[in-house]
Formats: sequence, structure tokens, C-alpha cells
Amino acid sequence: MYTLITKKRRGEELTHEEIDFIVRGYTFGEISDAQMAAFLMAVCFNGMTEEELVQFTDSMIITGKVYTLHDELDGVCVDKHSTGGVGDKMTLIDGPIVAACGVYVPKMSGRGLGHTGGTIDKLHAIPGFVTDISHEEFIRTVRSAGLAVMSQTDDLVPADRKIYALRDNTATVESIPLIASSIMSKKLATGADGIVLDVKYGNGAFMKDIGDAEKLGDTCVSLAGRYRRGCTAVLSDMNKPLGRMVGNALEVAEAADFLMGKTASPDVEELSHRLSTAMLMSAGFTEEEAVSREREALASGRAFECLERMVSLQHGDVRCLTDHTLMGTPRYTERFRAGHSGRITAFAAEKTGLSAMYLGAGRRCITDEIDTSAGIEILHTVGDEVREGDDIAILYSSSISDMTKALSLLDEAVTIDRE
Repeated sequence: MYTLITKKRRGEELTHEEIDFIVRGYTFGEISDAQMAAFLMAVCFNGMTEEELVQFTDSMIITGKVYTLHDELDGVCVDKHSTGGVGDKMTLIDGPIVAACGVYVPKMSGRGLGHTGGTIDKLHAIPGFVTDISHEEFIRTVRSAGLAVMSQTDDLVPADRKIYALRDNTATVESIPLIASSIMSKKLATGADGIVLDVKYGNGAFMKDIGDAEKLGDTCVSLAGRYRRGCTAVLSDMNKPLGRMVGNALEVAEAADFLMGKTASPDVEELSHRLSTAMLMSAGFTEEEAVSREREALASGRAFECLERMVSLQHGDVRCLTDHTLMGTPRYTERFRAGHSGRITAFAAEKTGLSAMYLGAGRRCITDEIDTSAGIEILHTVGDEVREGDDIAILYSSSISDMTKALSLLDEAVTIDRE
């Protein structure tokens, strides 16, 4: 390993056998954290060639089980992945829409950490909802509802889980080859026919710069192509929170309301259309067919019915989708008001996500418990005019202890231009 670290530090290309030795050796305890951290830092500085990236991804995939969802479901399967954002409830919207169009959407998802929310945490806001289900139950739910969301299994790319934990502790997360291999190893191992990536850019995303987001998207698409798998990357803005709700129960409510045809935030509506269209096109529809089917799935109510069916089959209380109070009521409410009159010119996503985290909607460390009722309801966003004292947002929490910190972060997030 010492020799391979030196080789990579010099910018030399590693062979397939050498990369496989590194991935397997670290996953199964033959290579130390210190040596792997040194290798990852060398990758951050020197990158990977296309061949190195393909082998690194392949070596991670084969440390665990490779699923064949296409064969098990006997139909077209499409998976969607978001690189993480604030207020990102799109899986709960686009999954049911695409399922209502006759395309299977089987999704293995993770929990959130820091200022980004996880789909699993959002679904746990629904009383009774179970994500730790067997593979057999997962497949049955997809066949019946058209979609299902389950927690990532321990046998799905265990190498990525161990390597990511080390990257998180050694400042080696923000490397495009390492991010691409982490995303695509899991997507490719689950066996979907088509993959759609929602690659976010801006202050609330991993990729702060749109150019880096484009590069990450291109890298993932190219990597999928090497496995003869269709992949589309959609770039979306994460400089401000997505939609009007940030927090687990709040986002479930916003997604359900959208599918029931209630008034939607323009940015949610626009991104839902882009992602749904991309997912349906990856399943073989033309753009015109995809747009027509998406609209019909929403207008007919079939998309909402797919969400209801999934929630019911995964033991959740379906009544929560129409009566949101059943997901719990936070003990404390605080209003964030405009300090002066003007127009809102910025609503920084990262600061807003951190504010929600302090309210209990997110985790500062992986062992933290989530308060599913906590979060932020945004009443005014970028472009809106406000008067001094107007409510800009409402903060919800079951604990008063960090409310001051949450308000302070939200104050830093919002910029009001007096002119």
C-alpha cells in the first residue's frame, strides 16, 4: 500500500489490480485508515483517469450484493438520485408521478446528515411507516404501488459506506471522481434500467460552482455509459431552499399537497416537470409522450393514489397525507420577521438548512435523533417585497433550547435590499 500511495501521489496511473487491491484491502480490514486517508487525499489532488474511475467503481460494487431489479420486476425500472439539498422533497413527488405512468421506481435511500435532508427521515415522519423492509417486501410493494422506498441494506456496496465515513473525517469528500464513484456504485448495484441524477449547485449543495456540477454530471453519465446503463444528469439551483417547507413532516405535507393539485411553489413545479420528464424519457418515452403522461398522472389523481398505496403497503398511516396534523404538532413556534422594508434578494440554502438542523429537523452527528415535526415554513422568498415586521418564516421545534441559534442562522440566510 505504501508503494501505491507513493505512485498516486506522483500522479501515475494505477492498474486494475492495484485499485482492486486497495478497495478490497480497506473494506475487509487489511489496509489501515491512515493509509487509505493518504490515498484518498492523493486522489483529491491528482484526480483519477477514466480507467481508474471505472475500476474503482467496479471494485466497490463487487464488495457487496448486485441486485437485478429489472428481472425481478419484469418491467422498466428507473432510479432517481439527488446530490442533496435543502427542502428537497422531489422523490416523494416524482416517484409517484412516474409510477402512475407505468414505470417502476424502486428506491434505496439514505438518511440525512448536516444541513441536507434524507428521504428516509422524511418518510419516518409518517406514523408507522417502515423502511427497514425485506427485499421480498420491497419487490412486492413496487409491483403493487409502482414504487417503494427502503433503507440501504448493509450488503449494498459496503466499501462505499466505509470509505465515505473516512472521507467525511479527512476532508476528502469534495472530489469529483470520489463523489461520482460513491453515487454510481450504489445506483449501478441496484440494477435499474435508467438513472436520473439531480445534480445540485449553489451554496446549499456539495458543488458550489455550476461548472463543477456540470463536470460531476458528465462524469456520472460517462461512468454509467461504460456499464451500458442509461443516465441523465439534470442540474438544479440550490442557492435557496426548494419550495416552501424545510423539515421532514413539513416536506411530506408539501409533496402530498402538490400531488393533490393544491397550489405549488413555482420552483418545485418546474423541477418536478424536468425530473419527471427525464425519468420517463429514460424509460423509453419521447419527450412529447413524457410530458403528456406526466400531466395526466397529476390531473387524474393517479400519482397521489400511488403515493397512498406505497404508504399503506409500508405500514404508514395514509390519513397523514390529507390530515397533516396526524404527523405531530411541534411544541414551540417562533416567527422570523423582516427587520426593515425592502425586497428579499437572497435566502441562502445552507444557512436555512443549518437553522432547521438546530431546530431538530437534521443531525449534527449520525447518532442524533430527528424531531420529525421540526422545520421551517417559508412565507416569503427571493423576489418578494416585505415591510418591516412582516413574517418571513415560521420556525417549528419540540425543543426551545436551540431556537435562538436557529433564528440567528436564518437572519444570516436572508438578505433584504432596502432599494
